[in-house]
Amino acid sequence: MKTPLFILAAVALAASLPVHAKGNYEAGKAKSTSCAACHGAEGVSAVPSFPTLAGQHRDYLYHSLKDYKSGKRNNPLMAEQVKALSDADMLDLAMYFSKQKGLTLKY
Repeated sequence: MKTPLFILAAVALAASLPVHAKGNYEAGKAKSTSCAACHGAEGVSAVPSFPTLAGQHRDYLYHSLKDYKSGKRNNPLMAEQVKALSDADMLDLAMYFSKQKGLTLKY
């Protein structure tokens, strides 16, 4: 029996998609201590010039860290902070800060 071409194409596409790891909340919490000086202990900055990380979308935080590390986002302070972070570190931090309460909508 021949397998229809569209099924083979769907299987090939699914196999080629990257599996997006989510990160580990507890590991992110442990790794977040160096972030606290500027962004607050739970990601809510007391200084307006430092962004609040708490409640930001996990993928946004993760990609922002990757962009600081690659130089796509240019900020010397952040570049120094992320240079030693592994991909797993960035996923863990993104998971931790995304689960914190911080961003609110004003009506």
